[in-house]
Amino acid sequence: MSFFLKSMVSSQVKNLGLGGGEEKKKEEAAPADPAAAAGMTREEYEEYQKQVVEEKMQRDADFLQKKAERATLRVCLRDKYRLPKSEQDENLIQMAGDNVDVPEELLKMVDEDATEEEEKNSILGQMQNLQNMDMDQIKEKAQATLTEIKSKAEEKCSVM
Repeated sequence: MSFFLKSMVSSQVKNLGLGGGEEKKKEEAAPADPAAAAGMTREEYEEYQKQVVEEKMQRDADFLQKKAERATLRVCLRDKYRLPKSEQDENLIQMAGDNVDVPEELLKMVDEDATEEEEKNSILGQMQNLQNMDMDQIKEKAQATLTEIKSKAEEKCSVM
């Protein structure tokens, strides 16, 4: 009896639009055409999709260019510091083509580092480092080391 009453009431409620109309709403909410879902005509939607694909291709090309620039800079640094070459960097440069340019700011930084290191490695650079050292402190360290060596030698050697 309750089943009969429940089915009668639920059918009347569905007819009033208060409940049970979920199936109809789902069907209306999902149009078959994606252009209609986006609120565009078919031509506008195709043009939009074409634009999206072109923008993605441009972003990918720009990203590849940046990766190649970084790889070129790494190759420059490896040459400068005489480090082993990387095949991955060389492949990236080849994929990007011959038009890979490292930004001037980065090249300036590498060149500045190179000139600083050349100056440090020169005799004049070593002389300047000697001027900055405290000679009294160096003498004290040398004396302490010498006395330490003597004391250890006396402990180990019975002749001394």
